Amino acid sequence: MLWINRKFEFSLPVEMFPNVLERLRGTPARLEEKLAGLPPDILTRKPGDKWSVQEQVGHLLDLEPLWHGRLADYRNGLKVLRPADIRNRPTTEANHNANSIGNILNAFRAERAKLVAEFEAFGIEGAGQSALYPRLNQPMRVIDGAFFVAEHDDHHLAKISALIRGDYLL
Repeated sequence: MLWINRKFEFSLPVEMFPNVLERLRGTPARLEEKLAGLPPDILTRKPGDKWSVQEQVGHLLDLEPLWHGRLADYRNGLKVLRPADIRNRPTTEANHNANSIGNILNAFRAERAKLVAEFEAFGIEGAGQSALYPRLNQPMRVIDGAFFVAEHDDHHLAKISALIRGDYLL
């Protein structure tokens, strides 16, 4: 399923906020474990017009500024969260395959640590703060934003697993 077609029902109780943050905190380690020892030809192989494994990882890194920006939107009391670039221009222009996977993973780990710290600063007390998420045209609380990022991570982790297996249908 394309990410853009996903629908969400945001109903997690705010008490689950620490659990969701653990998912976010664990994504860099999951990526590192999954990619350890893979040769560059597997990491950079592009099935047709789809992203390679390395581009998938780069995409996760490329979106960290969007998530930081949305947290700023919450902090600033905006009623509507900033939209994503649906064309994913930063990823298509980044040429992640020319970089090393180690550099991308290290940068992602550093950015994700900052993002988790930003989410944590809201605490359970702020996890219920809400703003309109424009693409879905529905309210999204801070906890829902964290869940959304975790689901997006898992979406790309599944794509990466499929690419490693040679399954290019995802």
